[in-house]
Amino acid sequence: MVPPLALDIDGTLTTPDGRIDARVFEALPGWEAPVVFATGKAFPYPVALAEFLGRSPRVVAENGGVVHVNDGTTILGNPDGPRAVVTAFEERGGDLGWGADETVNRWRETEVAASTDADEALLHEVAAGVEGVEIVDTGYAFHVKSTDVSKGRGLERVADALNVDPAAFVAVGDSENDVSTFERAGASYAVANADRAARTTADVVLDDGFMDGTAAVLNAVRAGDDPR
Repeated sequence: MVPPLALDIDGTLTTPDGRIDARVFEALPGWEAPVVFATGKAFPYPVALAEFLGRSPRVVAENGGVVHVNDGTTILGNPDGPRAVVTAFEERGGDLGWGADETVNRWRETEVAASTDADEALLHEVAAGVEGVEIVDTGYAFHVKSTDVSKGRGLERVADALNVDPAAFVAVGDSENDVSTFERAGASYAVANADRAARTTADVVLDDGFMDGTAAVLNAVRAGDDPR
């Protein structure tokens, strides 16, 4: 029996240039256990990925702010603090850095994402004055989010709904927002391109990055081997 999976998307199921790796569509549709996509992306993105894979949408989105399982969606994050931070940030001359692209934040319900080109120091300075808000750097964006939500807590909620122990999951990720998932999963793997926080927390740091590393985990787990 294969274990359930908790998989990040960006940097984990993608190519180095940010595209979903085609091997995702070979490995995951027939996986004989639950697959949870735990991501910093807005809710529609992981749901769409699950649908295209022919899988039930079991999703932890917006770094734990939105959870979907068994046809029910739960909003866990409070958007008021993050939005207040962004308003103050922009009033002080900050720019979220997305230009005319409204799609990054259009569907976010509980957090706001700023480009890694944004003024990180100013963003942290403003956030420090708003209780219950933190900035998480995923390498793809600075996420302004509630401190009381995380991917790991979202995974616990999904696991409870599925009547599965979180420790049964195998988790793969690449960023500090995956640390909480790694702490709850029974086995955790950081792909080679992972940041320091993810590498420090994971049980194993893989030799290969991006989907190369994830594919190695999936192949080894299916064969009953130890992914290294």
